[in-house]
Amino acid sequence: MPERSGTPADDPFGGRRPTSHERMAGRPWDASYHDGPAPWDIGRPQPSIVRLASEGGFAGAVLDAGCGTGENALHVASLGLPVLGVDVAETALAIAREKAARRGIEVKFAAADAFRLERLGRRFATVLDCGLFHTFDGDERPGYLASLASVTERGATLYVLCFSDDGPDTGPHPVSQAELRAAFGPGTGWAVAAVEPDRIQTTFHDDGAPAWFATIERS
Repeated sequence: MPERSGTPADDPFGGRRPTSHERMAGRPWDASYHDGPAPWDIGRPQPSIVRLASEGGFAGAVLDAGCGTGENALHVASLGLPVLGVDVAETALAIAREKAARRGIEVKFAAADAFRLERLGRRFATVLDCGLFHTFDGDERPGYLASLASVTERGATLYVLCFSDDGPDTGPHPVSQAELRAAFGPGTGWAVAAVEPDRIQTTFHDDGAPAWFATIERS
């Protein structure tokens, strides 16, 4: 996504172009953390991520894209893996760093634009996207996938947990399985290995919202 020239002091988006979600909401992601926990900030890692970690799903250097206040990154890092959590929300990152210090967990958090991940100057064997992909519209997804490709090598694994359109109580950005598979289809540099129904826990859903859990490989 193109960036604006300069960064005015009163620019709430820090010089970057707002995402479709931010344009719809009329405010930057950071504002979601100003008045208490955001709806997706449940104060613990997502059960799907805990399960995946217990099954040995994470390996090598791990990137948590859109890490928020860091619960998933902290859980994976607590297992001894090198983890970098990135987000555009500075308030969320500050909370994540405080948690890491308080819990004595070695993990790094950094401000980064999901569309400019190459600026990290690093490569990752595993990438976690928990609740980020579904905030991008169809026009934004190719740029996001290219950004992910810039920090991964062939054979890397990407896990995507996103709201699905399956069920009566979906989240605010439901994605069909067909959309998910098409986004990572032939010619994108990615290949979908599996898509399973799952749940995303939020503060608005008693038993979580319908979700897809996708395992995607860098081809």
